[in-house]
Amino acid sequence: MPQSEDQGGPFNIGQAASQSGVSAKMIRHYESLGLLPSVHRTEAGYRQYGDKQVHILRFIHRARTLGFSMAEIAELLKLWQNQRRASADVKRSARSHVADLERRIAEMEAMRQTLAQLAHCCQGNQRPDCPILTELSG
Repeated sequence: MPQSEDQGGPFNIGQAASQSGVSAKMIRHYESLGLLPSVHRTEAGYRQYGDKQVHILRFIHRARTLGFSMAEIAELLKLWQNQRRASADVKRSARSHVADLERRIAEMEAMRQTLAQLAHCCQGNQRPDCPILTELSG
């Protein structure tokens, strides 16, 4: 479970991962995408993270949990860091994401219904006839 933000620092990548709920591999990935600014490195080349970077990682983690894409997260991060932002811009992004989720849910429901119907029609016995395979071979 992530610890509170006032733990100090610097943190190595494992500690930052533990505090943010983001794996070390994903931290490196977010850095490579520019979602997380480059961090200070020790003379030996080890990354050192502070509270600010851990807070950003938590933000990214929460956004990913809600299903936002990397591009959407990049935009949300810009809005979050811009104290002069308009909340209307944030709301627009959230509503757009909700509409996308609703579209995807409808597509998945249609797939579920089709597959359930095909499974219902299949005898499921030792015979080779199978409406599922017949439908897939189209």
